[in-house]
Amino acid sequence: MYLTPKSSLFLGGSCVSAIAAVGSIFELGYGQPDFGFTATAIILVLSIPLTGLFFFAAVKDARANMK
Repeated sequence: MYLTPKSSLFLGGSCVSAIAAVGSIFELGYGQPDFGFTATAIILVLSIPLTGLFFFAAVKDARANMK
């Protein structure tokens, strides 16, 4: 089995941060973000690299357990 609890958590984190990025893009595109422009922009800037890092960590962990 390739999917471990650790890689599942990383993959879940990647999904949550990707959803936050997409939501932030829509909020900023609408023009009146619920959390304000600055907070929404910070969420967007942080969530994009987190998505990649979590996904990379999930794939790395799954490949390490391919026995």
